[in-house]
Amino acid sequence: MIKIKTLMKMIPFLVMGMVVLNSCEGEIDDLGSQLVSGNASDGVDKAYGLIAYNVDNNDVIRADASKLDSVRIGAFSEQVFGGQKVSYITQVRLNAYNPDFGKNPVIDSVVLTLKPKYQTASDSVKTTTTEDYTYPDGAVPAKKVVTNYPVNKYGKAKMGGQKTPLTIKINEVNDFLGGTSDSLLSNKAVALGAEIGSKPFSGSVNSVVITKDSDATELLNRAVGLRIDLDKNFFQNKIIAKQGDQVLKDAASFIRYFKGISISVEQNDGYLFSMAPNDAAITIYYKNDVTETNGTVTRTKAETTLNVGSGNVHLSQINYARAGTQYNSAMNSAVKIADFNNIKNTNPLTVQTSNYAEKLYLQGMGGASVGIRIPAKTLEDLRTEYKNNKIGIVSAKIRLYNDDSDASWSNAYQKPMSLLVKERFSAGFLPDMTTLSSAGYSLVRIANLSTKDAYYDIGITASLKTLIENESYDPYAKNEDFIINVGSYLSDTSTGLLLGQQYNNRAYAPYRILLKGTDLSTVGNEVVKGSKAAQLRIIYTKK
Repeated sequence: MIKIKTLMKMIPFLVMGMVVLNSCEGEIDDLGSQLVSGNASDGVDKAYGLIAYNVDNNDVIRADASKLDSVRIGAFSEQVFGGQKVSYITQVRLNAYNPDFGKNPVIDSVVLTLKPKYQTASDSVKTTTTEDYTYPDGAVPAKKVVTNYPVNKYGKAKMGGQKTPLTIKINEVNDFLGGTSDSLLSNKAVALGAEIGSKPFSGSVNSVVITKDSDATELLNRAVGLRIDLDKNFFQNKIIAKQGDQVLKDAASFIRYFKGISISVEQNDGYLFSMAPNDAAITIYYKNDVTETNGTVTRTKAETTLNVGSGNVHLSQINYARAGTQYNSAMNSAVKIADFNNIKNTNPLTVQTSNYAEKLYLQGMGGASVGIRIPAKTLEDLRTEYKNNKIGIVSAKIRLYNDDSDASWSNAYQKPMSLLVKERFSAGFLPDMTTLSSAGYSLVRIANLSTKDAYYDIGITASLKTLIENESYDPYAKNEDFIINVGSYLSDTSTGLLLGQQYNNRAYAPYRILLKGTDLSTVGNEVVKGSKAAQLRIIYTKK
């Protein structure tokens, strides 16, 4: 029978448990409740300071087709992280080789269609109807309905109170891009040739439906997208005029002849928008001579498409301008990713208090990562508690706060909605994720995301149990820190299960955040209430 004194001690924690189990910001996770030994009575809630440091990824990330479920295009600059400019480069292939364009083929127009991701909320959509429209092909009386959708933007949708203008540019690629199995990095230099198209971009895409006045039948139904006219003379000479030539007879010859296109923006500041790379298409509209049975020759409309989707090499080319920024200064003292890759498990990298950072710069698309180390003294204290008092870890989380003290980081840019976390040198998920992968476990829980008081809780309950309960296990022999990146894990479309640690959207996640780092006075000690320094928050029970 439980003693009254013990029961009174448990009441606050029972109440707390009922509250957090009904909260999206709960401190006690399901894994912790599975791992606690029986007959625990007293509960303890503590927070300890952590050693947090920046990891310099040299602004480079693998960004070929295998990593690109989505691509970003655009430019964006702000004072903390600096400027970022992103271009999309892709090979082009014929849909059918050794094509027959007919007799005397002449191009009317060439159109590149892009399908950026856009908003569909009713208050964002604008529809314009023209009742007295005349359809030009046959001068047919008709009605034209154009529906505009704003694209999803990251950055400055408006500058100076006005919509930010972007000019999209299309260039021929002069370098052979290789094969689809090649690994390409985001800083790969690619030589560009002539500009073959451009268009001012208002930040919205549209659909067009045209119907006859007489019977309401559809004359045109164009899906939502962005259409960019390309240089018809370029394609007349590059494609149509080469009918029968060896360069059009097979894929290997063609991708060395017409090596690809680059899609970029002219400006250096504005916003980034996204699209699925395989949704792009190039359509060539042309006319040729057709001889009727009576000998009459007529000019007939025809079209052909160039494949810029799957099967082609894709590259997200990302360039950064960091000069004079806080970020640039912080990377001078950051841990270099090259050190991680070179030393592996043999020659431990020293990440002691001299490597700590008071500010953490976390950014996707090749930007910096964050490293977290639990101080040796904290582990020793917890191991002593485990040995002497048989503590059972109910919950363990790394908590990182948005840096609300830096005026230069006071902005309304969307903060990361998810994070990627791994144990250094591990190819798999954290043990917490593996244990509860089928139970809807959330690795990262976020609070106050839309405010300056945003913070992230990262569950490491199972990891901490291993560190404190296995006394022969030395986490520093292999430098098994926690490495955090901006991004989301990708799931199997049929099963919904996560594909693996390396399958994520980090290559095209544009988000960045300035976080509070280490308060040196808390390293190895408890964190005072109200502190926003990087901290380990734990709840444990002891007998």
